[in-house]
Amino acid sequence: MAEDEDYMSDSFINVQDDIRPGLPVLRQIREARRKEEKRQEANLKNRQKSIKEEEQERRDTGLKKALGCENKGFALLQKMGYKSGQALGKSGDGIVEPIPLSVKTGKSGIGHETLLKRKAEEKLESYRRKIHMKSQAEEKAAEQFRIRLKNKQDEMKLEGDLRRSQRACQQLDTQKNIQVPREAWYWLRPEEETEEETEEEQDEDEYKSEDLSVLEKLQILTSYLREEHLYCIWCGTAYEDKEDLSSNCPGPTSADHD
Repeated sequence: MAEDEDYMSDSFINVQDDIRPGLPVLRQIREARRKEEKRQEANLKNRQKSIKEEEQERRDTGLKKALGCENKGFALLQKMGYKSGQALGKSGDGIVEPIPLSVKTGKSGIGHETLLKRKAEEKLESYRRKIHMKSQAEEKAAEQFRIRLKNKQDEMKLEGDLRRSQRACQQLDTQKNIQVPREAWYWLRPEEETEEETEEEQDEDEYKSEDLSVLEKLQILTSYLREEHLYCIWCGTAYEDKEDLSSNCPGPTSADHD
């Protein structure tokens, strides 16, 4: 048997403590956590249940327990031949499980949930209607923009056709030694005109052409070129006579030449 060690020996005196950094803090945290868990367990055991919790427990226990012969209603069913687990009804096509119990725990009146549901549906429908109206407004705005753009493009095309017709009219009139156009707007105004001359011509033409649109001017000038010069602006050709013009030219409008 080994001899007992001397408690005054170096093996007991020179024992060094574990002094790793952070170790005492970790021990304190673990100890505090264990104490908090024990305190919570003790509070949970000693806590008195509320009336609602007790009612809920009794209700759950009662619903889990099947009816026995001590229940008068169940006893009457058994006398009429009913067996546990069997469907109700003479032909056995009724329900098997009892009607589920729906406990109302809130303080609102009967029908309040239905009212809330209806209001939520109305709110959702109103939101959908607003989204639909917004979508329709955006589509309408986009369609109007496309129409305005197309009208602008058509107007620019008409103005280009009118300038081309005016240029052709001026050239053909000059070839026939016509010094003054039938109407001032039949010819293009030269860029070198002075401002005074331009203002005078504008004053003279106001009562004649201010009510005419670009399309109307183009139609009038096209007719003038066809009748006076046998020239079709769309064909770009001067014909020999009216018979040649009527037989070889598709028509007096741009659409006839598409």
